[in-house]
Amino acid sequence: MHSPAHGWRVAAGLLGLTGVAIGAVAAHALADLHAAVVVERASLYQILHALALLAIASQPGRLALAARCAFVTGIALFCGSLYLRYLGGWPSAGALAPYGGTALMAGWLLAGLARWPGAGARPN
Repeated sequence: MHSPAHGWRVAAGLLGLTGVAIGAVAAHALADLHAAVVVERASLYQILHALALLAIASQPGRLALAARCAFVTGIALFCGSLYLRYLGGWPSAGALAPYGGTALMAGWLLAGLARWPGAGARPN
């Protein structure tokens, strides 16, 4: 039986893989320069937050769990909305990006607080 951390590590790996793949699409297949820049930026954010997720995958506690959830939510909303807008032709999807950005910022705060001695020490 796998630990919960195993699932988070797999998720981080898949998010990193798809971030690289989408970045390659942006660099090589998008003719619109603005769209290419936005999608490349979104893929960079996805990769960076996949690494952050990987770094805290085994961190115990409620705050670490909340950080992991915030990172995944932020990637889905921030990066996903920009992908839908510029790759999927759905302009209104970009309106979700600020919510995703907020979730990513919250994830960083929660990840930092999770390392505070005694914070959220209950196992997840």
